[in-house]
Amino acid sequence: MLFRETPLKGAFVVETQPHVDARGQFARVWCREAFARQGIEIDMVQGNASMNPARGTLRGLHYQLAPHGEAKLVRCVRGAIYDVIVDIDPASPSHRRWFGIKLTPASRTMLYVPTTCAHGFQTLADDTEVHYLVSAPYAPAAARGLRHDDPALAIAWPLPVGPISEADRKWPLLEQLPAVA
Repeated sequence: MLFRETPLKGAFVVETQPHVDARGQFARVWCREAFARQGIEIDMVQGNASMNPARGTLRGLHYQLAPHGEAKLVRCVRGAIYDVIVDIDPASPSHRRWFGIKLTPASRTMLYVPTTCAHGFQTLADDTEVHYLVSAPYAPAAARGLRHDDPALAIAWPLPVGPISEADRKWPLLEQLPAVA
């Protein structure tokens, strides 16, 4: 696994290193020791899959309050997504900044999202499937989010927003968030 730092504190693009032979390919997509070498000491406790039939679907931007914060390792296994994270840690040098990356099965890249970032994605193709590992179980009372269309963030979503949940449409603006660190 290769780790590339993003402009956001603690977030990484993770590249798998496939082994190829006559049978096809094999690649490690999670390795506690590889993450520990990057200074990331986490245990992934839950795996989630998101199936999205329509291109333009937007999910997010989500996070959970401490002590239920979720670190995530996100990868696209079918279709394509534009994956976005926003640093919501007031103590971070990258506070209020966002980072986006296109994830596809062919790219073999993943995005590591620390607990101090809100996370969301937009599907770039019909029938897109996203898998992600998380470091904490979902805690509904701790679930929070922020608006995908916050003018202060000016996230450059690549497509017009298609299907989106009512909850995601109504999250507060970044300036309305309480300190979450």
